[in-house]
Amino acid sequence: MLAVRGLAKSFTGPRPRSVFADVDLDLAPGEYLAVMGESGSGKSTLLNLIAGLDHPDHGSIEVDGVNLATLNDDALTILRRRRLGFVFQAFHVLPYLTVAQNVALPLSLLGVDGKEATRRVSTLLSKVGLAERDASMPRELSGGELQRVAIARALVHRPQLVLADEPTGNLDADSAAQVLRLLREQVKSQGAAGILVTHSRAAANTADRVLLLTASGLREPAPN
Repeated sequence: MLAVRGLAKSFTGPRPRSVFADVDLDLAPGEYLAVMGESGSGKSTLLNLIAGLDHPDHGSIEVDGVNLATLNDDALTILRRRRLGFVFQAFHVLPYLTVAQNVALPLSLLGVDGKEATRRVSTLLSKVGLAERDASMPRELSGGELQRVAIARALVHRPQLVLADEPTGNLDADSAAQVLRLLREQVKSQGAAGILVTHSRAAANTADRVLLLTASGLREPAPN
């Protein structure tokens, strides 16, 4: 599902610096990976590169056999809409839409509407325990509920690759545990590949395997 080879990224400016180099990664359908790293190690940058939101200095990224370097901006946008799902720390739920409307957004962008869209949204909201909140506005929800909305939105179009960037960073311990369990369950049930970026060892331990991002690439973390 995902093949990364020799990936390198640096930032220019008054204080240019290398973020990381020689990143190699293979991810199969159904596999759920956690990537850890110190603050500033480039975890979010790595997700942005995999999503085609940024461009590497060196290396290649293939999503389901498609080399991102061969795609123009329009093609990258289409790939993200069809094949990727995103879960962010800050939720990014639109405040002027209901819960159901927020979840339905990826389907609207893909031209899926009517009964099929309603069915998919209803199914996902039931799975994340928000069936009774479909008509609620985001301001009426707790942080944990907002993140569950974000997970449903990320999965409703059945993406092949799910990218979660510190999805529990703004949650209390109980809500975080619930969201992590839900995210894993839903990624697995849909047969998607998933990458969870986190600074939390407890969160990382919910994944199938854990890798540590360093300036010289990804490696196995030291035992606890």
